[in-house]
Amino acid sequence: MEMQIELNDDKINLLIRYLEAFTKWNKAYNLSAIRDPLSMVEKHLLDSLALVPLLEEYLLAKGHDNPINIIDVGTGGGLPGIPLSIVFPQINFVLLDSNGKKTRFLFQAKTQLKLANVAIENTRVENYRPTEPFSIVMSRAFASLLDMVTGTAHLLEEQGCFWAMKGVYPENELRDCEKHAIVDSFSKLTIPNLEGERHLLVLKPVKS
Repeated sequence: MEMQIELNDDKINLLIRYLEAFTKWNKAYNLSAIRDPLSMVEKHLLDSLALVPLLEEYLLAKGHDNPINIIDVGTGGGLPGIPLSIVFPQINFVLLDSNGKKTRFLFQAKTQLKLANVAIENTRVENYRPTEPFSIVMSRAFASLLDMVTGTAHLLEEQGCFWAMKGVYPENELRDCEKHAIVDSFSKLTIPNLEGERHLLVLKPVKS
């Protein structure tokens, strides 16, 4: 399989139901500028699922005895957080967005799909103070890496890392934030039928 992902029927069914709900709510809540359901599959669902093999590797390295907490910052309509929470029920996900309409959809999706491992936060990231820090701060929506690493550093646990989804490899953005974070690894993401480059950058904060 091109994306190296194997899912059982229950998870596939949940992903389909999520996309159906997203399509329905998008008409009134403007969750995405993309309206065509087939385009949503490629540009939203498969784009999010491209992280699955990388997250599987992370879990193996981390070990089963260590609880994993991930926050998806600026999640919008739940991307990539909800698809990943469906695939990885053993991981705790917080989906954070300051847009009330989008978080109302997220509450509906969480309830409808019975996602016990998902929590929703409707606030600005600089105002959010979690009770437990996060293993991974994830985002596909931040304007720049500098904004991401400086604006969310307070959310990371001691050995935590940033996962930033980007298009072309962002050399200029990396130069801008090198005082705050360094690249631990990067991966080129493969999304069937999607034109243009996609990358995941894993960054570690620079200790002051």
